[in-house]
Amino acid sequence: MMIAKATLGGYFVRAIICGKYGPPDVLELKEAPKPVPKPDELLIRVRATTVTSGDCRIRGFRSPPLFWLPMRLVLGVRRPRNPILGVELAGEVEAVGRNVKRFKPGDSVFAMTGFKMGAYAEYACVRETGVVAPMPANASYEEAVALPFGGTTALHFFRKASLRAGQKALVYGASGSVGTSAVLLAKAFGAEVTAVCSGANAELVKSLGADKVVDYTREDFTGTRERYDVVFDAVGRTTKSAGRKVLAKDGQYITVEGQGVAKELPEDLLLLKDLYESGKIKAVIDRRYPLERMAEAHAYVDGGRKKGNVVITV
Repeated sequence: MMIAKATLGGYFVRAIICGKYGPPDVLELKEAPKPVPKPDELLIRVRATTVTSGDCRIRGFRSPPLFWLPMRLVLGVRRPRNPILGVELAGEVEAVGRNVKRFKPGDSVFAMTGFKMGAYAEYACVRETGVVAPMPANASYEEAVALPFGGTTALHFFRKASLRAGQKALVYGASGSVGTSAVLLAKAFGAEVTAVCSGANAELVKSLGADKVVDYTREDFTGTRERYDVVFDAVGRTTKSAGRKVLAKDGQYITVEGQGVAKELPEDLLLLKDLYESGKIKAVIDRRYPLERMAEAHAYVDGGRKKGNVVITV
């Protein structure tokens, strides 16, 4: 398949362009200049990316009132400053800048691009010192790309809570990208896990190793006599007062809502790689879409019913 088209000015590649903030149909498949790596960057042929809840918030510019102005200044006032969204990718290194030492052409890698975004395209550039690592040897591109966003977010918050083996953890919103990663990682760390989700997703979270499942449509998790060392709201839909009702003495309540942006670290990708290769975690993929159906994928994620990750094949 022809990927890049030669022109007098260089090469163009397929990309999803977000020319303005709005609903999913603002996303259009167009041609964009093929990126050129800087001396410290890798040029990656993107094989897979994802649609995260964060991508949808940026596309529709859904921001808490307090952060509206600073987020506009960061992302773009009238339209996204970088019209190519997407924050995680997996693919092959096609070329490297002259100062790059750790990677070479042909390497399979997975990465997060952060506020730089740019993963919704056939090619993207990532700094060697950025959040990029060799892919798990036993993972496909689609499986590898389903690990970074949820995995690094869960690791960030579990680190804040000092989760350790032998503790009891409750994960609220256990069937989403962050929630499924949280269940898998908490079990990998030796914790006992109670997962809160809808009954429709109970079998999924059980398959990930959850010791107990609470169906929030039938039962209020705060009504239990069980006490937890860590309560993690992976979707930002509970309150601190609710979480405190089931905390053990010196327990920690953590939430993705309003506690700052999760710090993404290269070493976290290496940890996820090792855990995946050893079989302690796995990729949870709900649906796969081709690049040209990106708007449809965004509409599905907007619906709030995705289980794990929505993967885009490029």
